[in-house]
Amino acid sequence: MGSRNSQPTPQRLYIHDDLTEEVAAEHGVESEAHRIALRLLAIVSRDADRVTVLTLRQQIDALVDRGRHEPFEVAIGIGEAGERVARQVHERAGWFPVVRRVDIARVEDGRGGYVLEGTAGRSWEDQVRGLAVVEGLAVVDDTIFSGLTMRSVLGALPRELLPVTQAFCLRGVAESIGMIRDIVPTSAGFAAPGRILDEVSFINASGLVRSIAIRRRGQPPQAFFERPQWIRAWFPGRANEVIDACRSLNRLLEPRGL
Repeated sequence: MGSRNSQPTPQRLYIHDDLTEEVAAEHGVESEAHRIALRLLAIVSRDADRVTVLTLRQQIDALVDRGRHEPFEVAIGIGEAGERVARQVHERAGWFPVVRRVDIARVEDGRGGYVLEGTAGRSWEDQVRGLAVVEGLAVVDDTIFSGLTMRSVLGALPRELLPVTQAFCLRGVAESIGMIRDIVPTSAGFAAPGRILDEVSFINASGLVRSIAIRRRGQPPQAFFERPQWIRAWFPGRANEVIDACRSLNRLLEPRGL
């Protein structure tokens, strides 16, 4: 999270483990890749007073426990991650029988900030504005950090849809979730207090090793380990160990990469 030059060491860092089960499914529980993935999670979670690893199950259970919902006519998944979350939550609770994805991603603008861009050769704004009017709409993302993406998608909805829209996420920063809640009813599995970056930050474990975490305008995407300054900020005192494990796992998961 944050720009290239704005990665302080957060007081609390939350890591969503979307890596170990995925690697086990792809490569087997006895594989070298799974062994390294487990070692990586063990390394990054050593600072237990500051770093917390979140599992998918505990986040979905917490979200579902927030309250019951009748099935929504349509659920919009924000990007691939939001679509995946919507389908995972539906498997558990039955809320989202119809899931459609808005192809959108946050991209570095080269000036230390971010812009939102479509990822499938089409404008994300046109995808949102072209939604049919329904009686109940859910907008689903995995994380609400700054709230930029969720606010932008909600702001682009046809005005007839906003009164029947609710937002959902697995995790996020309490203050940012509150800002979304000022727009539409919002439910989150886990909400962390504190200012973004300095006091609290979120990352996905997969982003540490896969070239999906950092999107750059006009350049190939990167994994977090390719930004050593970020790793040093997140894991002071063990950055080299984290980077070595990430690099080893990246070679196995993306053999044509580094």
